Amino acid sequence: MKPIDLTLTISKSIPSFPGSPKPQFILWSDIKDDGYNLELLFLSSHTGTHIDAPYHFVKDGIKIHQIPLDRLIGKAILIKLKKTRNSPITKEDIILFEKINGIIPNDSSIFFFTEWQKNLKKDNYFTENPGLDKSTADYLVSKKINLVGIDSPSIDLGIDDSFTVHHIFSKNNILIVENLANLNKIPSREFTFTILPLKLKDATGSPVRAVAS
Repeated sequence: MKPIDLTLTISKSIPSFPGSPKPQFILWSDIKDDGYNLELLFLSSHTGTHIDAPYHFVKDGIKIHQIPLDRLIGKAILIKLKKTRNSPITKEDIILFEKINGIIPNDSSIFFFTEWQKNLKKDNYFTENPGLDKSTADYLVSKKINLVGIDSPSIDLGIDDSFTVHHIFSKNNILIVENLANLNKIPSREFTFTILPLKLKDATGSPVRAVAS
């Protein structure tokens, strides 16, 4: 399989989580005056396609620069579940998937394709997005899942102001990747993923370049 880019392009116009700053690309040097082009970046560490370290919600959780590389590269399982606004991914959804496709092994990495990414430019993208419910999060914790990715802005439902699933996953050292793109282009149920964050010391998150191959 040719590599598939699962990453949103970060620009000044990319939608940002409510309350987060909009990215800024600030011209610092240019060829005419300085002999080279260079810009400064101002953006949240959770901009665009990004990874959450457990430290995002847990005081003693691991930070971005502490994530081992072998947790960011490996085999993954793609679960396709078309979900509409405020629609949860339930434990029953996962059980049905396993009945059809086989039991998800412990320590797996899972990516959810919900089709929500098509709403990126809509006003409700961040407020009514699908996400996992508590029963699903607890079930994946029981399987010691390594990483969970999703094509929506949050692993939690948009209406969940308590970030329930973030807390459960972070407490159990499960990595979270949000705002994935192009999951519909992955032709198989299993694939190889690469998620590469910037190695930012003590950070809670980082934009990533995400690739399926």
